[in-house]
Amino acid sequence: MKLFDTKDGELRDFKPLVPGRVSMYVCGPTVQSSPHIGHLRAALVYDLMARWFESQGLKVQMIRNVTDIDDKVLENASKTGTEWWALAYKYEQEFAADYRRLDLAPPAAEPRATGHIPQMIELIQLLMDSGHAYQGLDGSSNVYFDTAKWVDYGALTHQKLEDMESESGDKSKRNPQDFALWKQAKDSEPESASWDAPFGRGRPGWHIECSAMAAHFLGQQFDIHGGGLDLRFPHHENELAQSNAAGHAFANYWVHNGLVSIQGQKMSKSLGNSVSSEQLFAGVSDKAVRYYLASAHYRSVLDYQPEGPMESASALARLHGFVERCERELAETRFSEVAQSQLPIEFQEHMNDDLNVPGALAVIHETARSGNTDLDEQRLAQAHQSWGEVVAMLDVLGLAPESSKDSNLEHQALDKVIGALILERNKAREEKNYQRADQIRDQLLEIGIELADSSSGTHWSLN
Repeated sequence: MKLFDTKDGELRDFKPLVPGRVSMYVCGPTVQSSPHIGHLRAALVYDLMARWFESQGLKVQMIRNVTDIDDKVLENASKTGTEWWALAYKYEQEFAADYRRLDLAPPAAEPRATGHIPQMIELIQLLMDSGHAYQGLDGSSNVYFDTAKWVDYGALTHQKLEDMESESGDKSKRNPQDFALWKQAKDSEPESASWDAPFGRGRPGWHIECSAMAAHFLGQQFDIHGGGLDLRFPHHENELAQSNAAGHAFANYWVHNGLVSIQGQKMSKSLGNSVSSEQLFAGVSDKAVRYYLASAHYRSVLDYQPEGPMESASALARLHGFVERCERELAETRFSEVAQSQLPIEFQEHMNDDLNVPGALAVIHETARSGNTDLDEQRLAQAHQSWGEVVAMLDVLGLAPESSKDSNLEHQALDKVIGALILERNKAREEKNYQRADQIRDQLLEIGIELADSSSGTHWSLN
């Protein structure tokens, strides 16, 4: 397995710190508003990564946090006249519901920032004691990380301190680039949004939250830190600096997923062009949305086009159609049970090449096409092998069709209806009534049912 490490700027062989185990920390949502396509794409990337590791026999411990205290959370709660914690919980539940729809495996833990204030205070105090952090120069309870005293600051994004973006005009800081570890409580904010600390009542800064929670759950060093490309600076840069300054080796690999654009434009609230999860799921199955979000390489930009999810639904239907055709046509043969197949080498190579899911999907489609041809030509053993491989590959990606009694009954009912139309078409052909035969074929094609004539008879599949 090779992963692109943002810090090193190159592909690296993945070697877990503990053989047989993978530790991952992924930046989850700041629950200030409803989820959108960018949030869901990011969450899916690390679910796919964890699934691939587990399919290779590794035990994965993934931590995905929830930032439930933040400037925006407080601001949006104030605008709507809602308690900040109630607003955060409401949106946290919306994210959880969408994660379930995408069939994301639950992380080992999903800590809220507000549940780990003592660990954050302890880490801040450690940084102050070692001279890497200081209390506000204006006598406030604000605490800042001293970037000038950390020579490796900028190691993640390869920037010089003087070239970095900074907030100027804050007289309580030594340097414009210094960032807040602790924020003094404000009279304008609810008392419930602040905590007592040795340096004064307040609340944690954004960056210290993740450093403290990662260390609490995974220890001072772990394998992979993941998140969106937009988090590299300042969030991840600051996480790395403060954790290293505290003596933590922190993440061994830094992995970042690409962002989402909307019809060629950068997605942003100011442009009003964001795609909500409600829009994303509209009109297609949940698995089709999963397929769509996985269809671009995780490090590339996913450019949303309105027809994209529908095209993914059609592509996934072709794969499920092959599986259903195998279940139907091999039911009365010695190949009636799906084969427990090994993953094709080409599929494994793509997944090991920096999680190249688009390449892996291409292998699944090629295997299904080959299997359909084998069914047409009555090469049942080969078709049976392809069936097993397709199911195995789909399962790794979380795209396997549901196999339930209700589903099978639906397929049986559909098969009877289409079977009757096929008999009528065959009779029309025997009577040389080609107009009626073509009409039946075209009507079925219009609703996504494709007929294939072979030496063994006429078979149907979802197109």
